[in-house]
Amino acid sequence: MFKIGYRTLKTAFGASLAIALAQLFGLEFYASAGIITILCIQKTRRQSLLISWQRFLSCFIGIIYGTLFFELIGYNPVAVALLLLAFIPTVVSLKAQEGIATSSVIILHLYILGEVSLPIIVNEVGIIVIGVGVALLMNVYMPSVEKDLIKIQMNIEKNFKEIFWQFAIYLKAGDSSWGGSEITETAQLLSEGKGIALQNIENHLLRYEDKYYHYFKMREKQFEIIERVMPLISTLDETVIQGEKIAAFLEEISRGVVPEKSPIDFLQKLSELQNELKEMELPKNRQEFEIRSALFSFIKEIEQYLIIKKHFRPEKA
Repeated sequence: MFKIGYRTLKTAFGASLAIALAQLFGLEFYASAGIITILCIQKTRRQSLLISWQRFLSCFIGIIYGTLFFELIGYNPVAVALLLLAFIPTVVSLKAQEGIATSSVIILHLYILGEVSLPIIVNEVGIIVIGVGVALLMNVYMPSVEKDLIKIQMNIEKNFKEIFWQFAIYLKAGDSSWGGSEITETAQLLSEGKGIALQNIENHLLRYEDKYYHYFKMREKQFEIIERVMPLISTLDETVIQGEKIAAFLEEISRGVVPEKSPIDFLQKLSELQNELKEMELPKNRQEFEIRSALFSFIKEIEQYLIIKKHFRPEKA
């Protein structure tokens, strides 16, 4: 069963409203107002405003070019070709290329009418104003995506907790039955979360930053470290006392994966753990040396994981 989204509803209602208004004011080619509205309704407020401005600008340029070319050359296909050869590069140079299709409709209105007069120009401007104006009105309302962002954030944190818990199990037992599905799922959640957060920024005309976007970027950097240590962890097929101590620390990290939790305490505990490990007796054989060397590299990566969190400000909007 198909689903009708809010954007579809806005487009349908907006197009019909634009046509009704254009008819009410007695404008010729009133259906074009509905077409302009359809083209100007975008996914975000900022996109809609930008596209509307481009179509508005290009339509006015189209009227000026149409008046000059048709009045000087005549109302014939040659004039249309020459007009477009001059008009399209002009619009592109002004970075208003999104309005080429809309303005072409306005230009062809002049061509069909076979003349340019003040009433005709007023008619075309009326179509543009109604079409663009209704689109902007429809985009005043944008549904909140905060619930979606919070849900994604909670799922990422749940996965991070599980990943660190499984790391701890592996370090204590030297083996694990963990399938690692949280890794793939987290990568997808981070991508989805960043996309929605960017859309949320685009829906606020005066906002260029978003706390959720900063959050997902922070978790993305941390996730890169998690992916980097995965092969390192998998090589540790034997347990040592140092691994058990690190495992206990990872269990603490697992329980503390929340956005507002400061990593300062964890960094302090990690520093104490590093000092404790340095004071322990030297490895008895080559195998133990390699395991402890890998654990040392692992600790350094976890330190970077915590430092990334240290620079994150959850209150930043």
